[in-house]
Amino acid sequence: MCRSIKTLFNFDPPAAEEEIRAAALQFVRKISGFTAPSKANAPAFDAAVDEVAEAARRLLELLETRAPPRDREVEAQKARAAGAARFGRAPA
Repeated sequence: MCRSIKTLFNFDPPAAEEEIRAAALQFVRKISGFTAPSKANAPAFDAAVDEVAEAARRLLELLETRAPPRDREVEAQKARAAGAARFGRAPA
């Protein structure tokens, strides 16, 4: 899985539209191999991002859990600590 795509489910507040779109963009970039598509491929690329974002939005609306919502700051701290451990530097 692409490391820059973050988990969006079960957070308080819920994932924002910008976060869903950013995840969709990263997913389409990963599977297409394009960071920025050519002019010829831009319409297909943009349509794919729109479709993936819509599918992700629907998925997030339909998922259910009994677990309490996660705190974004706590999760960010965990990610920084994991990165520090992985790359051998102090967390920021």
